[in-house]
Amino acid sequence: MNYKETLDWMFAQLPMYQRQGKSAFKKDLTNTLALAKHLNNPHQKFKSVHVAGTNGKGSTSHMLASILQEAGYKVGLYTSPHLKDFRERIKVNGKLIRKNCVINFIKRNQIFLEHQKLSFFEMTVGLAFEHFAKQKVDVAIIEVGLGGRLDSTNIITPEVSVITNIGFDHTQMLGNTLPEIAFEKAGIIKKEIPVVISEKQEEVMSVFLKKAKEMNSPVFFAEDEVNKEYHTDLLGHYQQKNIKAAVQTIAVLRNKGFEVSEKQVKKGLLNVVQNTGLLGRWQILAKQPMTVCDTAHNKEGLNYVLKQLLAQEFEDLHIVLGVVNDKDLNTILPLFPKQATYYFCKPKIQRGLEAAILQSQAKEYQLFGTTYLSVTKALVAAKKNAKKSDLVFVGGSTFVVAEVV
Repeated sequence: MNYKETLDWMFAQLPMYQRQGKSAFKKDLTNTLALAKHLNNPHQKFKSVHVAGTNGKGSTSHMLASILQEAGYKVGLYTSPHLKDFRERIKVNGKLIRKNCVINFIKRNQIFLEHQKLSFFEMTVGLAFEHFAKQKVDVAIIEVGLGGRLDSTNIITPEVSVITNIGFDHTQMLGNTLPEIAFEKAGIIKKEIPVVISEKQEEVMSVFLKKAKEMNSPVFFAEDEVNKEYHTDLLGHYQQKNIKAAVQTIAVLRNKGFEVSEKQVKKGLLNVVQNTGLLGRWQILAKQPMTVCDTAHNKEGLNYVLKQLLAQEFEDLHIVLGVVNDKDLNTILPLFPKQATYYFCKPKIQRGLEAAILQSQAKEYQLFGTTYLSVTKALVAAKKNAKKSDLVFVGGSTFVVAEVV
């Protein structure tokens, strides 16, 4: 199989959450442990940092990778989902895994993968761990895919666990209350391993403190610990919380023998995009008219992004909006401004919500606009209708942003 055929097999043959939703969610780690054993336990051959959370875990992971790269470490970075290319999920010092590595991994292990009925996510985690071991990385930043306790990445014993903002997302799998969701995220807290919590959320603090006590794990609330002001090249006011999580995590790593100077912390935060290739976080696509996209897609994330959107200077606002079909629209549509023209579209995936359904639901919240056959056509129309003094925003789903960056 060539690279495209290999990816087609991975995407089509086996369940994948981004494509199928709940049916791809596994009830335990049996499959991942079996794959790890089959691969000679590559996850035990490098140090790691484990990052979970509803919002901010991707940005925090990239900040950590960038800082550690500036400090001279060889850094693996595992994140999900990707925006343009599957290989974005697996990087070493910002470089994507080579296509041949993906092809050869599937070729060597295809019989085992089929027999074990491994999911897309499980096999991708195995590929990442094997790649990092072969590359002899000094440390790998491992972002949780979904939840934490039952996530395929949760076979590692990291140097430090990190948990960012907790919000309502994937409730059909993780629970309908914030404490239930936090319980799943807290599943990455390991015995006697320090844990950094990015912010003190009243509804879930007790969940983390209880789990940390059970595990005898030191707890650091980043918003209390980090008092200095730092800056990053990742645009968006919401990044301040992620900065504190990253800086406190580096402080914990220093106590474990990692050598990272204050200058390297500052430089790493200012060079995240250059060092890691991160896309889609308050990313400016064009300047006349100002066109911005962001991958925020749940209530908490969108709340931050839309506040920043309304704080910008513009004459009229144009919003290209698309979502997936399991999104609870009653929690996110009330956040969107009524004084805007909407361009409703469906992301190009199986789980994309039909634009006409989104338009109909949006009307109930006095959000009005036209439907388009694709994200691209919606954006073209928005830019055509917008004056130079207007603002165009693209979002609602990671998959919508993936089509425009």
